[in-house]
Amino acid sequence: MLRVEHLSHVFRNGSEDTPVLRDINFTIHKGEIVALLGSSGSGKSTLLNLMAGLMKPTEGTILIAGQAIEKMNENKLAEFRRTNIGFIFQAYELISHMTVRENVELPLVFQGVKPNSRKERALSLLEKVGLKDKTEMFPSQLSGGQQQRVSIARSLITMPSIVFADEPTGNLDTKTENEIIDLLVELNQSLQLTFVIVTHEKEVADRTKRIIQLRDGYLIDQSVETGGQVTS
Repeated sequence: MLRVEHLSHVFRNGSEDTPVLRDINFTIHKGEIVALLGSSGSGKSTLLNLMAGLMKPTEGTILIAGQAIEKMNENKLAEFRRTNIGFIFQAYELISHMTVRENVELPLVFQGVKPNSRKERALSLLEKVGLKDKTEMFPSQLSGGQQQRVSIARSLITMPSIVFADEPTGNLDTKTENEIIDLLVELNQSLQLTFVIVTHEKEVADRTKRIIQLRDGYLIDQSVETGGQVTS
């Protein structure tokens, strides 16, 4: 599903080069839920941006669903992201004047899906994430955990090839954090979707099935199995 080969990245400022990632190699298979773990400055945010097609690498290849995204032009890459990549953000990134259902439907608007089909798919996903009774409310009327559930539903609405979750529990208390990770694990299992959870928290990473760990721009570990379990 996702393969990163000999990926390196350098930030250039005039004549000064700052290496951020150094010869990164790993594969994530279809249906896996994997944590990308690293502290601030480890390179994980840069790696996320490269895998999501938001930046071009200095060297190396990024294959998603068999396609080398670093070779795509901006128009092709934008279309590829719309249909193949889902995003879950730490700060939710919901549109305040749109209802919960409208926020979830939004990616389908850009794909030209008809209103009735958009609504049906959004309501189905909102039920899956436990917000069946919140569909016509606005983000400001929801708790942080509920807003993140909306963000999760929105990320899944196009049935993407892979979902990147960028510090998805960073704004949540411990109880709500556990509930959100439970939900991601449950959706991974029930929908067989591929998830990459970017986090600096070992406790969050341990809930996934595999950890890819970065330190100072190097891949230092990619555990085969964490034995992560859903907690209640």
